[in-house]
Amino acid sequence: MAWLRVHFHSETLRMPTAMEVLLPQRGEGPRMTVDLGPYPTLYLLHDLGEDQTAWMRRSSIERYAEGRPLAVVMPAGHRSWYADMAFGRNYSRFIAEELPAFCERMYPLSNLREHRYVAGCGMGGFGAVTAALRAPERFALAASFSGALDAAGAAERLPPELARDVFGDEGRSGSSDAFAAAQALSATNRPRPDIALWCGIGDPVRDDNVRFRDSAASLGLTVVYEEGPGEPGWASWDRCVERLIDRLAPRVPVRQGGTSQWR
Repeated sequence: MAWLRVHFHSETLRMPTAMEVLLPQRGEGPRMTVDLGPYPTLYLLHDLGEDQTAWMRRSSIERYAEGRPLAVVMPAGHRSWYADMAFGRNYSRFIAEELPAFCERMYPLSNLREHRYVAGCGMGGFGAVTAALRAPERFALAASFSGALDAAGAAERLPPELARDVFGDEGRSGSSDAFAAAQALSATNRPRPDIALWCGIGDPVRDDNVRFRDSAASLGLTVVYEEGPGEPGWASWDRCVERLIDRLAPRVPVRQGGTSQWR
């Protein structure tokens, strides 16, 4: 795969930002014949305290994506919680709107909803789920690994200054809360993204994830929830992203014998 380190100016964030991009290269991969695109894309979000290089440094994402007609985009989220911050930048809008549009202009990426997926760990899990719920016309699937899906609970665990910057003086922003976003979507005729959640049994956000699973399911959303042993961390999240890419395979068109097929 080609590994690109990209720096660009974001109109939404009103500042320079960065991302890591994995793109398939033409040739015979270990699993299938790789075409020249356009490729389905996984937008992969990092946790609080990390940056856009985290998934490349701490997981085997490149190895898992090797040989598959799938692009992976890993943007910088800084300490934003991927929210439209109460006192800060509009990261939710950046992830849901500007980033896919920019990447699809720059690279051979599919612009079809069914070919866009968003996932993340910790803070990134929150960002992935809220992005898909707020922009369901853009994302077909969201996956969260140890995601802090309850904004009020997240605000309680953050330093007070950061909680105020992200969620506002009341500690909760309706525009950033996964529960509120699911409720708002359920009252419309907009598409429903599939949602996949994973938590460790000892994860401090486990109860929030179980509540979100039950709440979203009661609203008619498709939610797959799994638990595993251990605490949240890269050992668990690496296994999660490997399984996610395997599960995306049936959604990814494969070029065989000159025609696009689905496997």
